[in-house]
Amino acid sequence: MAKQKSRPVEENEAPVTHGAEELPTVTVASYNLERRDKDGFIGDRANKGAFRDAINDWRKRVREGGDDPLGGVPTDDLSKKEVDALLKDPESEAAALVMAAIGDFAKTLADVLARYMKEDSWKDTETIAVGGGFRDSKVGMMAIARAQILLKAEGLKVALTPIAHHPDEAGLIGAVHLIPSWMLKGHDAILAVDIGGTNIRAGVVKLNLGEKADFSKAKVWKSELWRHADDEPRRTATIEYLVRMIEALIAKAEKAKLALAPVIGIGCPGIIAADGSIARGGQNLPGGNWESTHFNLPEALRTAIPRITDQPTFVIMHNDAVVQGLSEVPRMKDVKSWAAVTIGTGLGNASFVNKKS
Repeated sequence: MAKQKSRPVEENEAPVTHGAEELPTVTVASYNLERRDKDGFIGDRANKGAFRDAINDWRKRVREGGDDPLGGVPTDDLSKKEVDALLKDPESEAAALVMAAIGDFAKTLADVLARYMKEDSWKDTETIAVGGGFRDSKVGMMAIARAQILLKAEGLKVALTPIAHHPDEAGLIGAVHLIPSWMLKGHDAILAVDIGGTNIRAGVVKLNLGEKADFSKAKVWKSELWRHADDEPRRTATIEYLVRMIEALIAKAEKAKLALAPVIGIGCPGIIAADGSIARGGQNLPGGNWESTHFNLPEALRTAIPRITDQPTFVIMHNDAVVQGLSEVPRMKDVKSWAAVTIGTGLGNASFVNKKS
């Protein structure tokens, strides 16, 4: 279990601890669990690459007895939409092969979640929200539903539910829950950044506090996406590009006369130390050692963008699975303990305990 200790945030006191355990409405019980067995990290078996591996495994087995129903196209060249399209004819061999891969992946996902639920920080979990890019597909939703059935069949009384927001937006919207609501009074929106192993997304999140004070009406107003995996940039170039993305969003917000809070909320893979450095787990980030003691992403952004709307810039960062999970805070009011997993380049995980309101 990896988490950063900090005291609770008090009224009128700015949160200064990155990767904090105590957040305004929840306690982060754990995140970035790195459990292993003889075959390595168990989470690696339930990422989006593992589903592609399951398809490849079935294709190889089928070729032993005849033609491959998916033809000669490499699995990695098939987009999510193309894989989903294979299910349109449920009587086809192609659909049957994809369904077999869904079954295998769902079994693996259920096994990983069952293992997590043996951890002290997960044992009272009532609901698990599933996000990440894999959730944004028909096969992903089917795998989640099948994993739910398998967990029930094992007697585990936990609800498995897709994250409500589109995964591209959940990683931005969750950032508003890193910050006490009193800090955002009088503002229309904040800036948020979601850094992943394949993409970086930056956006302006409208708070809509006039509609709901619990951020349940928060929505992404504008966002910019950079698929850095295509460019393979160095770390310095990555930060420079991210700064340009943020500056462009600030300009758009100012043009639209949105009252931006001087805040940048960041979700980033790995274990986030209290000073904003990445202790470990940043190996999938682009171009260089993000875990270096000589590099600090919040400080780099604050240096590059020292002021927003003529106020000193405040940057707060947490693990990306924590931030994406936080987008579910308004939906989790009726449970005490809950968790989130993100199925993407890796399998992100976080568990939470709601605070008494």
